[in-house]
Amino acid sequence: MEGDAHAGDWHRQISLLAVESIDKMKAMGLPDLKDGDFAENITTKGLVLHEIPVGTKFKIGDSLLEVTQIGKKCHKGCAIKQKVGNCIMPTEGIFAKVLKGGPIKKGDKIELLD
Repeated sequence: MEGDAHAGDWHRQISLLAVESIDKMKAMGLPDLKDGDFAENITTKGLVLHEIPVGTKFKIGDSLLEVTQIGKKCHKGCAIKQKVGNCIMPTEGIFAKVLKGGPIKKGDKIELLD
């Protein structure tokens, strides 16, 4: 993601979160949540992201990514956790590094490679 704060030479260049995870939080009392509210770069549908093993490579559009981390520590209880007592990003969000850059657009399929 060109110009993103997480760009650079490290393992969390791209964050992904499933719409199904966002829906869980909506059901906990945050009905107005929308894509991007967890600062995720890519919102997916139909994949259980947090069950994809670290090291798995996948394609989206012309790009090639590798899963590097599942979840993350919540920083002092994010605003979402403070409102409802829980947040799904620490357990269901995933992070990836870019192995080959390329355009990604809404609706592109994610192809798991290993």
